[in-house]
Amino acid sequence: MAEIRQLPKGYSDTPVLPDSQWRVHDIDRPAPPLVTPPTFSSQERSGLPPSDAIVLFDGSSLNAWAGRDGGPAAWNLLADGAMEVAPRTGNIQTRETFGNCQLHVEWSAPTEITADSQGRGNSGVFLLGLYEVQVLDGYDNPTYADGLPAAIYGQHPPLVNACVPPGHWHVYDIVFESPVFAAGELVSPAYMTVFHNGLIVQHRQAIQGPTQHRRLASYEDPHGPKGPLVLQDHGDRVRFRNIWIRPIERFSAT
Repeated sequence: MAEIRQLPKGYSDTPVLPDSQWRVHDIDRPAPPLVTPPTFSSQERSGLPPSDAIVLFDGSSLNAWAGRDGGPAAWNLLADGAMEVAPRTGNIQTRETFGNCQLHVEWSAPTEITADSQGRGNSGVFLLGLYEVQVLDGYDNPTYADGLPAAIYGQHPPLVNACVPPGHWHVYDIVFESPVFAAGELVSPAYMTVFHNGLIVQHRQAIQGPTQHRRLASYEDPHGPKGPLVLQDHGDRVRFRNIWIRPIERFSAT
């Protein structure tokens, strides 16, 4: 076996970085934690979450979720490891609250089509229970642009329509930054980056305020930095699987 050369692991005689206590290539700068990355899903089975994720749904139970009035979530737990909207039972939300985060959600629109536009595979993913990334069967289904899948609903259409046919699994990877308020005034809006099926469709998009329907959004009602993740019951049997989240505070660089 060849001898492994021992090279410098860092330096202590380099310039100090601007707005930092650390030097360039600083030998004393703490290394980030080791995390096992997630595995990719296929149409047949969902992948594994990263080792530091909070798993919100892995197909085994709905224990992390609550329904109306805080009772048990009334959606259907399926044998294939998915959950399905039970129409007219209401939205479900996580029992835990989150703020700045990386969120992974997989969803599938029903193959039975009974309407078009917003009546086809409609649901939504609400960060803090307020800011919606639209879920909709957008495959060969014309509708208003800010209501397409991966739109920040009512505000920003996706950069592209990355939809797959109904019955296939979609993947959303979302980076969310909570708005900041001080003394009741907005200091910084919410921002969202969204990847839909591997394509970037929202690039650190500033959000105009909590989601509204047929109205302008605004930040007239200040709120805290955290809230539940909400999945919407819009009356369609949309399925979800492999939902996990990583609070940004847990992986911010040192």
